[in-house]
Amino acid sequence: MIARTTSLVFLLFLAACGQEQQDPVLTSELTSPTDVTLHWRPEAGTAGQVVEYANAADGDYVVLEFAPPSKNSFEHPDLIPETEFYYRVRPFSGPASATVDIALPPGDEVPEIEGPDWTAARKDGGGTHPVSSAEAAPKNLKAEVKHANGILFTWEDQASGEDGYLIEVRPAGAADFRVAVQLDPDTTSYGVITLPDEKTATYRVRPFRFGAPSNLTQQKTGKA
Repeated sequence: MIARTTSLVFLLFLAACGQEQQDPVLTSELTSPTDVTLHWRPEAGTAGQVVEYANAADGDYVVLEFAPPSKNSFEHPDLIPETEFYYRVRPFSGPASATVDIALPPGDEVPEIEGPDWTAARKDGGGTHPVSSAEAAPKNLKAEVKHANGILFTWEDQASGEDGYLIEVRPAGAADFRVAVQLDPDTTSYGVITLPDEKTATYRVRPFRFGAPSNLTQQKTGKA
């Protein structure tokens, strides 16, 4: 009888452990009829989490944010009433380049481009280092100021097997970098038209690879 009781306690303990291990990475709540707030458990050692949504579980997912590793929540506001929304997060990782500091001249005009489009992505890379390795970090990042709101970035692609490249920016006074642009694999050049708070900022470039997606969470919005 004692042995059977001990076995039962042990099985209950294993069941409790299994339930704990299956706790979802991502949860959501409807904070108003048309606002959804997400909470997730960040994966340690990554560059951050990409937050995505779709209107069907097997639909095409749209990126809402590349969240820095210190962030674990996101608010998705002012949604279409009486509509299904599905959410997931995916970790992304990859080594960042050295940084460059930019101070743009005053002015808010964006002149028309004459001649070749310097903002277009150039995809002539062919790195050989796995994107998970430190050697995959881009080399020789350079920033050329084109006008009061335009910067041409160029770098050497060292990565192999990346899902793409990110240009990241930390405006003056900001605590974290944020993603300014998501680019295709093998990219080595791109021209950024800056936002108003990016006139003085620090930039870097990162090849990245997505990790496995989290569990899905679903909410249906109410009436407006």
